[in-house]
Amino acid sequence: MLNENTVTKLRDMKLSGMADAMNAQINDKGFEQMPFEDRFGLIVDAEHTRRQNNRMDRLIKEAGYVVSGASVEDIEYSEERKLNRNLIKRLSTCNYVHERQNIILLGPAGSGKTFMANALGMAASRNRLTVKYCKLADLLGDLAIAQGEGIYKKAVRQCAKVKLLILDEWLLFPLMPDEAKHLYDLMDLRANTGSTIFCSQFEISAWHGKIGETAVADSICDRIVHNSHKIVIGGNDSMRKRRHSVEIQSSLNG
Repeated sequence: MLNENTVTKLRDMKLSGMADAMNAQINDKGFEQMPFEDRFGLIVDAEHTRRQNNRMDRLIKEAGYVVSGASVEDIEYSEERKLNRNLIKRLSTCNYVHERQNIILLGPAGSGKTFMANALGMAASRNRLTVKYCKLADLLGDLAIAQGEGIYKKAVRQCAKVKLLILDEWLLFPLMPDEAKHLYDLMDLRANTGSTIFCSQFEISAWHGKIGETAVADSICDRIVHNSHKIVIGGNDSMRKRRHSVEIQSSLNG
């Protein structure tokens, strides 16, 4: 009865990992010969693992990935893509995030930039780092709304404190002056607080024309380019089209 009361109290305190581990020990006679310290250590380990897994699940959910199943292990290294496997492997350790470095992913539409960015983001989530994925146009739209509601500075600070920000469709459309100002404010803060992955169809040399006013463009690019790992995805075949073809063929064969 005492054991049952203890398990109930553990659950009341939201220590379900400890409760489950204690129940397992109660029902397994093999634990009876184990010293108390060892048994208690196993119970604490179970609770710690549960909390770590719950935190990782929450970080993945909050990141907003569009390819939730993406992983570095599934990145395709076919010859035409000309990817540096060793570089990507190093980036998957997330040391670049701790060093506040950026990643620039360049390639045509459908080349797999979004998948790779989500895979690297997932690696960061697994390392218990905060990640946010969004399209640049959506982010700038949110900041414009925040400005209208009088909470612009708060919105920029919240976005700036994320350890890894993934900006997809980077400069797909030319920026309006207000958008360029908002982007400068964000990049200026993030230069000292976190890392950013930029997914773009355009070479870096074309960014200035997309941003607009020369001084603002120079300031934004200066805070990005000189502290970045650049990955150019080669090949003309669309990865999106290729995956779709594989899915159709699999369904036909099935």
